[in-house]
Amino acid sequence: MIWVQAARPRTLPAAIAPVLVGTAAAWQYSGHLPRVLAFVAALIGSIFIQIGTNLANDYSDARRGADTADRLGPVRVTSAGLVTPQRVLTATWVAFAVAVACGIYLAIVAGWVILLVGAASIAAGVLYTGGPRPYGYAGLGEVFVFLFFGLVTVNGSFYVQTEVLATLPLGLSIAVGFLATAILVVNNVRDLETDRRAGKNTSAVRMGRANAVNMYRILVGAAFVLLPFTIWAGECQWWPLLGLLAIPLAIKPLRAMETRTDGPALNKALAGTGGLLAVYSLLVTIGLLISA
Repeated sequence: MIWVQAARPRTLPAAIAPVLVGTAAAWQYSGHLPRVLAFVAALIGSIFIQIGTNLANDYSDARRGADTADRLGPVRVTSAGLVTPQRVLTATWVAFAVAVACGIYLAIVAGWVILLVGAASIAAGVLYTGGPRPYGYAGLGEVFVFLFFGLVTVNGSFYVQTEVLATLPLGLSIAVGFLATAILVVNNVRDLETDRRAGKNTSAVRMGRANAVNMYRILVGAAFVLLPFTIWAGECQWWPLLGLLAIPLAIKPLRAMETRTDGPALNKALAGTGGLLAVYSLLVTIGLLISA
């Protein structure tokens, strides 16, 4: 149970959703069944990069004193003394090793460029809060999330199936990346005060709560606005517009972001945003499969 807590399961939709969307887009594009083992490897690799990043963040934030007893989010296993730092560090590298194994298989299937993408993703995960100048402490965490859980993973999942790139997955990767980034925005708004005291200058600390909430609104809204344009530009049937049915799920987390500052409410907003990404991506995936 402690290791499940350390893996932060509420963040895992950000790892699963882009693989589903990218693979479904490949099926729609090519018109034939996907490479099942490549799909499984991409999914496992993405999940374990996310878990490895979460563990690295747990370890590094504890060492830097960013995770304190007064934080509003769930307990972090390293700072709370539930697991020793060395064990968390070991688990981090085990998670990344699983991701590397998946990357090696994908490189055999679709070419060596996949290894470069995977290595860059792992390095970004480690340096998010680790290393001498962690970019997560400089307000750039959202950039990593958008790039990896949007552009890289959706287009990468498409590429390992088709070995080409196309307009449809590119547009979908931007929309999915926006919603994945919104998850981190909720996290940073929730932890704004404790991060400020710890010298962790996230985007929410730098721009202030009101602007961070506006960024959340823009990210979520843009994901839905972009969908019909992506379908049109990608010359796809309109079935992926099923994703618009997820709009009502955005209401509760948005209201919480606008009106609440307490940890329980913002933790629910975090889970709600993860659920929004999951449902949006699942509906788009179903639409793509119907269109195949």
